[in-house]
Amino acid sequence: MGVAIVEAKAAGEAGETPVGAVVAVDGRVVARRGNERERTGDPTAHAEILALRDAAAVLGERRLHRASLVVTLEPCPMCAGAAWAAQVERIVFGASDPRAGATGSLYNVAVDVRLNHTSEVVPGVRAVECAELLTDFFASRR
Repeated sequence: MGVAIVEAKAAGEAGETPVGAVVAVDGRVVARRGNERERTGDPTAHAEILALRDAAAVLGERRLHRASLVVTLEPCPMCAGAAWAAQVERIVFGASDPRAGATGSLYNVAVDVRLNHTSEVVPGVRAVECAELLTDFFASRR
């Protein structure tokens, strides 16, 4: 989570919503990204999507069976769907997102047995620190 927090801080300093994501396989970070929606004008440039794309490129495989997606904010429906499509083993997140979270708060895509793949979900890792990144960022914008 520490690496994801570094990515989130860098994103916030760049004027992006401070969310960071890491993809790790066997304890080794293979991809790390922060949000890039504002910079790129791409509504899909969430940290999770970018990190999953990078991990697939690095590993040469679209299926990330042994991967953990670690993110500072609970994934939204799009990002939870991308984790499902990548078939990640585990999703670890910091701050919950009661308005758009799709791995336990509002929806629970990761463990929906109607889908052909489920992921373990580990919520609340360094949650206070991750939430403060977001609240401080938005407070500075008001």
